[in-house]
Amino acid sequence: MTIQWFPGHMLETKTLLKAAISKTDAVLEILDARLPMASANPLVSRLCKGKLMIKILNKKDLADSEHTKLWLDYFKNQTDTYAVSIEGTEKSQVWESLNYCVSKIKRNRARKIRIMVVGIPNTGKSTILNTLAGKKIAKTGNVPAITRHNQRTSLKNNIDIYDTPGILWPIIEPEKRAYILAASGAIADTAIDYNDIAFFAGNLLLKHYPDLLMQRYPFLKTLPQDAQALIEKVGTARGCLKKGGVVNIQKASQLLIRELRTGKIGRISFETPKDMEDDTKI
Repeated sequence: MTIQWFPGHMLETKTLLKAAISKTDAVLEILDARLPMASANPLVSRLCKGKLMIKILNKKDLADSEHTKLWLDYFKNQTDTYAVSIEGTEKSQVWESLNYCVSKIKRNRARKIRIMVVGIPNTGKSTILNTLAGKKIAKTGNVPAITRHNQRTSLKNNIDIYDTPGILWPIIEPEKRAYILAASGAIADTAIDYNDIAFFAGNLLLKHYPDLLMQRYPFLKTLPQDAQALIEKVGTARGCLKKGGVVNIQKASQLLIRELRTGKIGRISFETPKDMEDDTKI
C-alpha cells in the first residue's frame, strides 16, 4: 500500500518551516514512542540539517517499555543524536526534556532562546505545548493535522517555543511504514482502508503480543490463526454484525484499530531498531 496524502496546507507549511528553522536555536522533533522511525519525517531531517535537534519519544505510556529502551539506546549510539522519552501530559517529564534541550544550546543569555517543535500529525506536539504553558493554548485531538499555523508561546526562563503544523511527506514508502502510520492514527482515516489496516495490525498483534490479545479479549479461548479469524471473533463477540449474524468486517476492523490506538489492548510498539535494520537488508 502506497499512501499519498499531502493536503495543501502541508505544502505551505514546508515553505514556512524552511524559513523559520533558520531563526531558531534548536528543534524538538516529536516522535511517537510506538514508532520512532516511522514517525520521523525525512523532510524535517533535511530542513534541520546542521541545527541542534532533540528527538522526543512521546506517548511512552502507550509504547512497549522494553522497546522504548532499545530505541533510546539506538539513538544514543548515533553521532550527534539526542533522544528522551516522555508522556506529554506529565509536566515534570516535559519540562525535563525542554531543559535538556536548553542545556545543549550555546547562546547569548541576554536574548530569548527560540525553540521550534516539529513532527508529523498526531504525535502530541500541541499537548506538549499546553503542558509547558500550564494551560490550553493549542488545539489537541485524536485526529491528525489539528494545528494549521505556527504558534509562538513565551515560557519562563526567557524561552520562546513555536508549535508548527504536523506534516507528512507526499508519498509514504516503504509499504510497512505506511501501514504503521495508518494503524497509529498519524494518517487521516479518510485516506485509509480500515480493513487493510486492521489485517496488518491483527497480524502484528498475533505475532508480537498474543498475551495482550488474550487478556483484552477473554472470549478468545485459543489464539486465532490469522488476522481474518481474529477480526471475525472480535466482531462476533462485540456485536459487529449484519443481518443474519454475518460479521461486519468494517465495524470490527474499526473497533480493533480504535482499541489499539487508545492503548486498551495494552502497551504496544509497532517497530524496533532490529526491524529497521532488517528492512535495510532487503
